[in-house]
Amino acid sequence: MTAQDTFTAAARAFTGLVETVPADRLSAPGLGEWTVRDLIGHTVSAGLAAVADGLGRPAATEDLTTPESYYALARTAGPDVLEAAVAASAADAGAWGARLGERPADHVRPLADRAVAAVAAAGPDALVTTAGGGMRLACWLPTRTFELVVHGMDVANATGARLGLPVDVLAEAAGLAARLAAVTGDGRRVLLALTGRSGLPEGFSVV
Repeated sequence: MTAQDTFTAAARAFTGLVETVPADRLSAPGLGEWTVRDLIGHTVSAGLAAVADGLGRPAATEDLTTPESYYALARTAGPDVLEAAVAASAADAGAWGARLGERPADHVRPLADRAVAAVAAAGPDALVTTAGGGMRLACWLPTRTFELVVHGMDVANATGARLGLPVDVLAEAAGLAARLAAVTGDGRRVLLALTGRSGLPEGFSVV
């Protein structure tokens, strides 16, 4: 599957998940300080709305050339920058969650359709403006699929709803996480854990 194919499959899976989330679970704890509504809002913003918006803002230069370099860039930011980014993300999640209202699925499906259509209309080499700089669509799109997959799992875990993901989508997301671990110095540790040689420290994360 191409990056476009896996993104489309992830967008459809996330849409189907949101359609099964009970309304009385929207205010329940989702992830950290976020409610389920906030969590869905963040995922919609980062995984769907950002795609159509990004394709609407072509970049002039290619600044990052791999999906993992997009996430690795955050490791180079200072604590003040990271704190501001976390605060902005929380505010954005809340705003999107409120915008989705009491029936998020009614809004998520058209947003997913818009993102999928925008991806289908663009070529893999299209230069997209991202938070990390200009990137080719084929390199940036896996980061959006990653957002849909990981946060889709968060929503499923918080609500008991089922997220059905094709193997190729899971493989792409897991592969990105492994490559990110490698380029940020944790590749050996992660490989040993995945092959049963050792465990990972409590709270370990590649992002």
